[in-house]
Amino acid sequence: MHRITIIGGGFAGLTAAITAAEAGAKVTVYEAHHTLGGRARTAEGPYRTNEGPHALYKGGPHWTWLQQRDLIGELAPLPPLEAARLRLRHKGALRRTPPFAMLKLLRRTPEQAPVDKDFRTWATEIAGEEGANAAAYYSAVALFHHDPGSLSAAFVQERLRRATKLPPEAHYPRGGWATVIDRMAARAWNLGVRVETLARVDTIPDDHGPVIIATSLDAARNLLKDSSLTWTSGRTALIDLALRALPRSRLLLHSRLRSSGGTPMIAGAPTGDAFVVSDLDASGWIERFTAQDRTLAPAGEQLIQGQIPIAPHESRADGIARAEELLDLAFTDWRDRVTFRREALANGRTGAVDLPGTSWRDRPRVDRGDDVYLAGDQVAAPGVLSEVSFNSALEAVSLAFKIRARAGLDLKHA
Repeated sequence: MHRITIIGGGFAGLTAAITAAEAGAKVTVYEAHHTLGGRARTAEGPYRTNEGPHALYKGGPHWTWLQQRDLIGELAPLPPLEAARLRLRHKGALRRTPPFAMLKLLRRTPEQAPVDKDFRTWATEIAGEEGANAAAYYSAVALFHHDPGSLSAAFVQERLRRATKLPPEAHYPRGGWATVIDRMAARAWNLGVRVETLARVDTIPDDHGPVIIATSLDAARNLLKDSSLTWTSGRTALIDLALRALPRSRLLLHSRLRSSGGTPMIAGAPTGDAFVVSDLDASGWIERFTAQDRTLAPAGEQLIQGQIPIAPHESRADGIARAEELLDLAFTDWRDRVTFRREALANGRTGAVDLPGTSWRDRPRVDRGDDVYLAGDQVAAPGVLSEVSFNSALEAVSLAFKIRARAGLDLKHA
């Protein structure tokens, strides 16, 4: 029986642990915190918030893997009536439709954007400056970067297509991501995986067997004392809000005032709380998660989560101020309805972004030599968002034990 050590009990670590155990390995997972999940943890209590907005993209390989093992659980359905309340801020006003020029970049064509050119330059040649900027900022929902237009055109194009696909690829586990993590942890335990929490690993012993480091790239760099373990990521201001739902009488009055000219009419503004607000003037995304999943907040309250990417010279306060501008446009009297509020800054914790001339193949490699392997969202593996963690975890296990054929772990890297 093979023996393997996994450092980190987040999504990547649990994926690696399950895969290795299914292949017959004896697995030990060390997790520094008292709970598993990493950035996929969901807060306990009445407001079930994740560390920033989380979605599970159906088109990726991890979807099939999770589904085959019954690890996804119940999904929150996309409410048909709320789906029409996607709002886009463009030129300072809320609108229901994107600029026409942006639609040119959403066509399903075989044309592949170049790796060595930035997205803004490439997209401007197709859709003009306005369309290119709008498309770049819309893609920020899957990028968490303040300037998507400056990134590799191929990198941004893939995420733009996945984020705008119909029917939507993004799905949400009912009750938050913790429900998926709990199912993964249960499967790991049932397979005999030994899990030790509150167990921080500071050094790797000389006589170790295969070790998979499934932590942030910063933590892996410190653990391995390897200064080459760096890659570009983003800085994102995060905001969680719970608002009292607008009474129906207020909604009706608000609607009548707007239709009679009693209040200023914002272009395309909703009469109730928006479902999603995407900023096309800058990077930013706000979503009302309880529109799909009422279990995330107490009855009569709406849970809203937003991510506003910020530049290196900007502060968290700058990002929160932009989030409040979007809230002012899309959520009537929201300041008077707040029952819960939390803010945070995610610095280098939102996955890898590829600059022009680079792709996922150029990121820190999974195999570090001497039976040490990396898994996580900033290493050399394909995919979008959590798919990178998943693919790198499978690659790490397959390299550690050379069990591709036996465990069915072949990854078809595009």
